[in-house]
Amino acid sequence: MNIDIAGLPSDRIVFSVSPLTELGDALHALSEPGHHPGVHGWATATSAALEPDLADRLLEAEFLWRNTFSDIFMPFAGVRGGDGRPGANLAEELDILDRLDDERFVSAALEFTCAGLYAANSASPLTDAAMRARALEMAAARGPRQVKFTQRLLADPAPVRLWIRRLFEDCDQAFFADTWRRVSVQLVADARHKTELLRHKGVGEALGAVSAAVSLDEDAGRISIDKLAEGRTTAVDPDVGTGLTLMPSSFGWPHLMVLHAPGWRPVIQYPVRLPDLPAPASVELLQLRMEALAHPMRMRLCRNLARSAYTTGELADSHRITAPEVSRHLSVLKKAGLITTRRRGRYVMHQLDLTVVARIGSDFLEGVLR
Repeated sequence: MNIDIAGLPSDRIVFSVSPLTELGDALHALSEPGHHPGVHGWATATSAALEPDLADRLLEAEFLWRNTFSDIFMPFAGVRGGDGRPGANLAEELDILDRLDDERFVSAALEFTCAGLYAANSASPLTDAAMRARALEMAAARGPRQVKFTQRLLADPAPVRLWIRRLFEDCDQAFFADTWRRVSVQLVADARHKTELLRHKGVGEALGAVSAAVSLDEDAGRISIDKLAEGRTTAVDPDVGTGLTLMPSSFGWPHLMVLHAPGWRPVIQYPVRLPDLPAPASVELLQLRMEALAHPMRMRLCRNLARSAYTTGELADSHRITAPEVSRHLSVLKKAGLITTRRRGRYVMHQLDLTVVARIGSDFLEGVLR
């Protein structure tokens, strides 16, 4: 994954913190504790303390952060005419979210139905009949809650947007305000430290401190992010507004997230600490599973399957290969015990077994979840 920065002034590369983005990470950690072994204690205590009404509403909307991290958590990067910077507090960031136009909000909120088209600059499902039909079809593969949400959002975005804002405000009151006060100290300090590196030692040194997976090619004017995903964006589009934002996260490990949607300023969110992981599996079992993962396409499929359950057709569409090819790769992964399969109505859903993946080792887990 690449970000073009040729000609970008260093003062347009900004290290900052975002309470709304961190709220999204915290919600993800609550719904997918298997991704985040370092915050099990926090997740268990927070989940146990949730009021039933709030817990039910979080369950109703969890597809916005559980499997695909919606860009509605980074609205500062998508507001037309904005300065591309996060708000000073959650209330300010929710105001920025309100400033996203309906087409951008709806497209971002429906990323779980069109992740394969994320970087394609596709038409809005609010105005394009084919994209609307695709969104509803993909929602049907996910379940009735996703269908209901998609139908409501496409029929009238305004009440859904208000519902989401109130949900985030209630999360802030219930648990996130205290959590943010605790973690923001570390995040602000990290952003300040990286800013000093940028000023005194240059872009390459600052990016190297962000993650070993982030590197700078000065001659090409390009930042490369080592992820099992393909994508390209630019931080120097005058129609969007020049700039690149980098944000530390306490809840984000092992994810290294890159916002690269067309028409949005690029954002890199990186983790600031790494928890310990369980020991690897036995040599015999590890050898069997690593042989299954030796094919690059199966590695790419694992990246999808680590985040959500997918049908064979969805995987074929996303990776532009045939359904029989996908089926053959899934058969190898299933034989190695790496994926689980379940039926939902007329759909057969496949998903990576994160418990098994965690036992393979931290390098592989971080690679597929990065």
